[in-house]
Amino acid sequence: MELDAVEGIPEIRPGDDLASLVAERTDLADGDVLTVASTVVSKAEGRVADLADFPAGPRAEEIATRLSERTDEEKDPRFAQAVLEESTDLVMEEPFLLTETRFGHVCVNAGIDRSNVPDNDLLLLPKRPGESARRIREALSNDVAVIVTDTCGRPFRYGQRGVAIGWDGIPASRDWRGEEDRDGHELAVTVQSVVDELAAAANLVTGEGAGGTPAVIVRDWDFGDHAGSENLFRDLESDFVRQALREWQWEP
Repeated sequence: MELDAVEGIPEIRPGDDLASLVAERTDLADGDVLTVASTVVSKAEGRVADLADFPAGPRAEEIATRLSERTDEEKDPRFAQAVLEESTDLVMEEPFLLTETRFGHVCVNAGIDRSNVPDNDLLLLPKRPGESARRIREALSNDVAVIVTDTCGRPFRYGQRGVAIGWDGIPASRDWRGEEDRDGHELAVTVQSVVDELAAAANLVTGEGAGGTPAVIVRDWDFGDHAGSENLFRDLESDFVRQALREWQWEP
């Protein structure tokens, strides 16, 4: 498997054609997987905003006041309002906002970014990143899969990693259940999140900060002869960690 960053992509503005910008700078081939950072997808889709766009309501004021008092760090209620409007569920409210986005991704602050936004205060995640991936894929002349990626922390680990938040042309996971291991034992629970693993691998190539590149080509990778699944985000009924967090209270 080879991973190559697409060099030379300019600062993205609303309305820019990401598919063309990538295709002009690399030789895509059928079977490739193109990973694209959500930051540039959001910029192309005009998902930029200012804090003034989110006048704080009573709930946001209450959240910001409580977090300021509990963390000794001033919190802007307008930012809390933006998080509320971009979320369907507040999984945890202290010492930070852990939320579920409208497309099912659980992350801090609804994935709202306050860096790499030269002309605005906030960068919101794409509204429907799966549809974003489909539009990019359909605009390319080659038969490639597309994964929209983001970076976020995961429970029980330090640091951030690349994850998939939208994809098209590839199943979300390989389902190994029913196959056998090397000793002939039947696998009963193994479902491999390939879109997350490809996103994480691509993140090693894209880099972070000012020197980052937003698109990566994955080549010579094969899904293999496995069943595929589109399931990636757990529902509440099977997410025991989220259920436990509903009963948990933070004590500083």
